[in-house]
Amino acid sequence: MRKYPLHYLNDTEFENLATLICKKILGEAVIPFAKGTDGGRDGRFHGKANCFPSTTEPWDGKIVIQAKHTTKENTSCSDSDFQKILKNDVVSAIERLKGVKKVEYYMLFTNRKLTGKQDEKIENLIDENTGITNIVIADEKIQQWLQAYPDIVKEAKLQSLLTPLQFDEQDLKNLIIEFHKTIPDTSIAGKSEEDFTYVAIERKNEINALSQDYFDEIIKKNYTYFDFIRDFLKDPINKSLKEIYDDTIDDLNAKIVIKRSAYNAFEHLLEELYDYVITNNSELAGKKRLIRLFLHYMYCTCDIGKKDA
Repeated sequence: MRKYPLHYLNDTEFENLATLICKKILGEAVIPFAKGTDGGRDGRFHGKANCFPSTTEPWDGKIVIQAKHTTKENTSCSDSDFQKILKNDVVSAIERLKGVKKVEYYMLFTNRKLTGKQDEKIENLIDENTGITNIVIADEKIQQWLQAYPDIVKEAKLQSLLTPLQFDEQDLKNLIIEFHKTIPDTSIAGKSEEDFTYVAIERKNEINALSQDYFDEIIKKNYTYFDFIRDFLKDPINKSLKEIYDDTIDDLNAKIVIKRSAYNAFEHLLEELYDYVITNNSELAGKKRLIRLFLHYMYCTCDIGKKDA
């Protein structure tokens, strides 16, 4: 699952995203409010929710929707600035709304991270000060909903946030073209995946969060080619190509370090690299399988990806 970097949105865009999600889980009767002094509400819903917090026991009453967005990356609900927002803005707003009988349930959306311990503290803070049933919808839950409801992603135009993991793929393209010229059909016949002894691969998969299914079903099938790539790169006649390979892994590693947190699983990163190379290099038609082959070789030989926890 690729995470959407919601910190790139502005406040209005994040409020719109919260409204779209609420229309799905509460119902079409969700009413958003225009930009301006919101009085502690960015939207509201009156009635019985479609499926929140569950289909068996949905909320039924006056539901207030509030969004608290941040443009800072990797923020948490435990950060001091958010704690101030809770105590100075959120609690006072709920108390005011309760006084005029405008709230029975309260939903607070934020793109910050939320731990189970912090979730409990926030719920207790609001409950003890206002007596209102409440819930914090943080980045983790929002990301799950975005995977479940791709129509929301489309309507909110979130795909524009997913900039590709770009690198100078021309070197890899040239390397693949030259490598393709040297592979006779008989060169891999009879090879066994048991010959592969480069790294303690199970530990590497764990460190990099690469799934067992992807490893077993996709990467393992390329084992039989790895020795041939190794011999190809070691051949003195291919010294210039080995230098191209080294430049490529250096470039890739720098980009991976920067972008790694945007991917829940390492295979999603590998597949985006594959897609990026294909998109920009039509001359690799008929050789596309070699893109994955080289990426998987780089990963399994620890040329890319973490080696240590």
